[in-house]
Amino acid sequence: MSVTNEFLSGCKELYFSGIGGISMSSIAAFALDKGCIVSGSDKSRNENVIRLEKRGVKIFSEHAPENISPSCDALIYTAALDSSNPELVRAREMNIPVVSRARYLGYLMSEYKNRVGVSGTHGKTTTTGMISHIFLTAGLDPTIASGAMLPEIGGAYHIGSRETIVYEACEYKDSFLSFCPTDAVITNIELDHTDYFKSIDQMIDSFSKAVSGARRVFVNKDNSNAIKALENYKGEIITVSLSDESADFYVRDLSFFHGCGSYRLFHKKEEVCLVHLPVIGKFNVYNSLCAAALTYTRGVSGSVISKALMSFTGAARRFECRAVIDGVSVYDDYAHHPSECRSTLEAAEGLGYGNLYCIFQPHTYSRTRDLLEGFEETFRDAADKGVNVIFAKIYPARETDTLGISSQKLAEDTGALSFESFEEIASFVASKVKKGDLVLTMGAGDVYKVGLMLIDKLEKTKNG
Repeated sequence: MSVTNEFLSGCKELYFSGIGGISMSSIAAFALDKGCIVSGSDKSRNENVIRLEKRGVKIFSEHAPENISPSCDALIYTAALDSSNPELVRAREMNIPVVSRARYLGYLMSEYKNRVGVSGTHGKTTTTGMISHIFLTAGLDPTIASGAMLPEIGGAYHIGSRETIVYEACEYKDSFLSFCPTDAVITNIELDHTDYFKSIDQMIDSFSKAVSGARRVFVNKDNSNAIKALENYKGEIITVSLSDESADFYVRDLSFFHGCGSYRLFHKKEEVCLVHLPVIGKFNVYNSLCAAALTYTRGVSGSVISKALMSFTGAARRFECRAVIDGVSVYDDYAHHPSECRSTLEAAEGLGYGNLYCIFQPHTYSRTRDLLEGFEETFRDAADKGVNVIFAKIYPARETDTLGISSQKLAEDTGALSFESFEEIASFVASKVKKGDLVLTMGAGDVYKVGLMLIDKLEKTKNG
């Protein structure tokens, strides 16, 4: 059966395989709000699952063929699943249409007049959050589909007006090719997801296709790969830059205070506003510049943009403060690519803490192997600067350990430490930290649990 938007609009009972993911849980909630009957499965009973269960969604703890009801109109699946998944196999045997998460999200967004798609190897979640926060501060009510929890909406999604949807356009397995942005953002392009993308040229080609139908593309002019992706683009290109004043939007007088950037924003030769960011790092200056450019061209005033960016507190797991106990600060960050790790560490190093402990969990064997040189260089440089680097075991996600790569090798090559368990890491760090130190858990897997364990140990020590 050909899965069209007309067909999907008639689907009343949907099954979500892998419903606990941040994006899957959000679109499942969208489907609920459209009046659909929703059920699903996930091996992890996380906060997303609990939130849906409270709304009456039946969620199975295992992927099993018997979970699929004959009355199901379509099965929605996450890209992390392969074709041998028992629920996908059973659905096909029952002639139930199987639809990717991206395809269903593409159908949902097609109903909106303005579709703002934020793409990029790094920064798309934060930029999505910044754009959303500016629109909300301006009194607008966009629909939002983010890749992380946003404090201002109390979740990862918000159903607003049918005028505008702001969404994160993920490139993994070319998911964003199912989307249809009217305004597209490319924050940057760098080789990643090497289990799917085999070269940077393949990635550039995918980004080029993803934005080809947009009326306008907002692009980071300082990133050569992003510019290359637009070589054959026919619509309007709006450029942003931190250094090139020939860009449509650029900055002057960029400075950093406690790691947070401040600058004067210009549109061509006209000053738009003064921006003071409460989030750290040069990378967030780029994110804010993309967000400011898009919202300014959509009619939001400079004063509102300035006010909104000044109050933006960040997305979940983006240098998020988890606790400060007896002067020990525990933060968590989603960085999982060498460039992201380097940027976050450089920003953290400039915050004026005593000792910095970085607990990094590599994400997938393929990424660790294919970007090994970058990881080694990043963490070797950090260790040389006095950062206490500790590696947790690789988070496998959808992969198995067949590539001969390990966190122990990373530790040996960078002069760092590695431990087999989270408990060992938390105990070790708890025995070392003192007032004024910063502990940073980093990675896209479940390394944040180390921070929670450490917080518990520090609390127990504090309370005697």
